[in-house]
Amino acid sequence: MIPDEKVIVMNGRLGRGVHARYPIVAGERILEFDGPLLSHDDVLALGDAQAYTIQMGPDEYIDTRPPGRYTNHSCEPNAGVSGDRFLVALRDIAAAEEIQFDYSTTMSENHWTMDCRCGRPRCRRQIRDFHFLPPSLQAYYIRLGLVQSFIMREWRNKVAAERRTADPQRLLRVREA
Repeated sequence: MIPDEKVIVMNGRLGRGVHARYPIVAGERILEFDGPLLSHDDVLALGDAQAYTIQMGPDEYIDTRPPGRYTNHSCEPNAGVSGDRFLVALRDIAAAEEIQFDYSTTMSENHWTMDCRCGRPRCRRQIRDFHFLPPSLQAYYIRLGLVQSFIMREWRNKVAAERRTADPQRLLRVREA
């Protein structure tokens, strides 16, 4: 468990958010998302409160506890989720700066979307599943190790299926061998 004293929940431009209590260096673990595990049906039953969950699998979510519960989204984040539940700094973060990650790196459900209010120059205007991100942004997050494990498994399976489909002669050669 990572001590919560690295962050403080404060009001900001988007309402409550997680802010650095003191300077945080790039690569440093900031906090661990924890809380009870829920199914997709449980999340839907929460209604508007579902925005506080992080998807851990196709039908598994963490109902996050504070302070992680108040981590906001940004299309140009200064942090990301590594190891499925650890928030890590992507760059140096100043004291009192809000800490934000890209929610899309933890989403693959083809259900939930949200209008984005991050206001960053490269804002995508809508938060959607990882699979809807531009390929270059997907590659960037994958290279940094900031994509949930279950999404990476889905992505690898999709790529493998596309390769098999692209070369039908390969399948014939494998069957004959």
